[in-house]
Amino acid sequence: MNYVALLKEKNLKVTPQRLTIVEELYVNGHMNIDQLYHSLKSKFPSVSLATIYKNINAMTDIFFLSEVKIPHQKSVYELTKEEHSHVVCTQCQTIMDIDLDISQVLSDAKQLSSYSLDESAIIFNGICPKCK
Repeated sequence: MNYVALLKEKNLKVTPQRLTIVEELYVNGHMNIDQLYHSLKSKFPSVSLATIYKNINAMTDIFFLSEVKIPHQKSVYELTKEEHSHVVCTQCQTIMDIDLDISQVLSDAKQLSSYSLDESAIIFNGICPKCK
């Protein structure tokens, strides 16, 4: 994957820290700020938590990264991709993407609430096969 081209395509300055954040999220899928900080700290000992937040915010502002808000956990971040849902293991906290056609759920929610809905986030909790 050409991370440099991806960042340039979004008009983001290519820095070693940004490249590492993108690489980590590509490899790991979902990571919270603390996990990203510890990963970057091992490669860039002088990196600050403020630098991580600044970079994450810059990349989420332009929808290069997405924040996934999981109840009772710290938010995690992922590379932005097509709309999808998540399943979370309540024991090991593993997060996995699942592709669902949620068009009927959205249609029902619009009809029942009379809201004009912009986005949705569906998160299922359960026990993964490994922990079962």
